Amino acid sequence: MTALLDVIDLGRRDYLDTLALQRDLRLARLDGREPRDLLLLVEHEPVYTLGRGTRASSLPLPVAALEARGATVAEVERGGDVTWHGPGQLVGYPILDLRQHREDLHWYLRQLERALIGALVELGLEATPDPGRTGVWTGGRKIASIGIHVKQWVTLHGFALNVAPDLAWFDAIVPCGISGVEMTSVARELGGDQATWWQPTRDDVGAAFGAAFALAPAARDGATSGAA
Repeated sequence: MTALLDVIDLGRRDYLDTLALQRDLRLARLDGREPRDLLLLVEHEPVYTLGRGTRASSLPLPVAALEARGATVAEVERGGDVTWHGPGQLVGYPILDLRQHREDLHWYLRQLERALIGALVELGLEATPDPGRTGVWTGGRKIASIGIHVKQWVTLHGFALNVAPDLAWFDAIVPCGISGVEMTSVARELGGDQATWWQPTRDDVGAAFGAAFALAPAARDGATSGAA
């Protein structure tokens, strides 16, 4: 079995427009009009997304107050609680046909975590999963969130990796519904503006993740993956 991956960088794009694109591409992947798995990389304008598991306690401010801060608020079909996307963050949306890999949602979530950890290692950061919690952590702080939706074994939504965002956006919510969580970023962990060596950009992080993700399924199911 051969599983090829096209990595498409959308640049900065509106969240709702990108969501519509994901849904169209899922259908194309499902019926064979799109023959390859896809990974969409994007940076959004500020948006708070409410997953199916969002609890009232995760939204200490009303939606109107979040919008007054300059953010869109969108209810979506992905799993998980509330999170934020915006400038300085790399968001990835894999459109994968899991029938060509493994029909196992837990396996897929672990592959996303594994690829994120691999990319962060390439950038000079040690990161780990947190047993019982989906996402990626470094030094006890959360650096990447994951929320997916799978329909007929084709995936939607994905991950958000904080490269160099304004972390104050997270202060208006309880990120991922985890009380007391501290959000962090690649820039913060590598020293921010005070660093005297190379600071990775969003493009650097995107390239590192694309390479790590293209290899992740192959390590478990014997498929040959490549990025174009």
